[in-house]
Amino acid sequence: MYKIETVLVTKGDRMKQYRLIYENPLQTPEDVAGFIAEGNPKISFDGGLVLTNGDDESLGDYAHFLYWVPQKFPDRIRIEWQFKPLEEPGLCMMFFSAMGQEKDLFDPSLPERNGYYPQYHSGAIDAYHISYYRRKYATERCFETCNLRKSHGFHLVAQGADPLPGVADVLDFYQLAIEKDGNHVRFWMNDLLLFSYEEDGAYGPALAEGYIGFRQMAPMKACYKDLKVYQKEE
Repeated sequence: MYKIETVLVTKGDRMKQYRLIYENPLQTPEDVAGFIAEGNPKISFDGGLVLTNGDDESLGDYAHFLYWVPQKFPDRIRIEWQFKPLEEPGLCMMFFSAMGQEKDLFDPSLPERNGYYPQYHSGAIDAYHISYYRRKYATERCFETCNLRKSHGFHLVAQGADPLPGVADVLDFYQLAIEKDGNHVRFWMNDLLLFSYEEDGAYGPALAEGYIGFRQMAPMKACYKDLKVYQKEE
């Protein structure tokens, strides 16, 4: 769904102008008609899109899933969404600039994907993904960070502190934002900049256009709403 709207985003002493190219409230089944599930997410709606695993956690890494927005986006975009954790442990990710290697992400000639993580970081696709609310393992909970990885290859290229509290202390939704602008990737929570990354070519050229998708690791349960994508205007 499209809606034209112009916003000004302040970064330091610069002003960048963006045009809204995609808007989705994520409130009803109709809002996610056409979304592409890989793995088996359990989907419901309660003040937003509620996602959790449909497969038993005993399946380990095969219980996780990815839920793709069925639209390819250009480079030089800002992605915004609201997030509220409901149950933990678990982990959340946002994939972006995701494409098949020299093909569309959903080209039928690519190997099948079913939510198993190595298919996404070391398989037949290229993507950036940011992991946040990393509460799956004790080693993540004892020192909480949000991580930017570049794939193919599972390369950790940037990291920042994750300020989100545990579920017991969550009061409302948090506003999350990713800016992907050529060689630059930036990530915010509630307007707090958590990291800024500039491609240096160490793991190949910067990725550009591609798809975005929500990923969770079981048994995480979380709510999402107000997904917006803006394109930078020159």
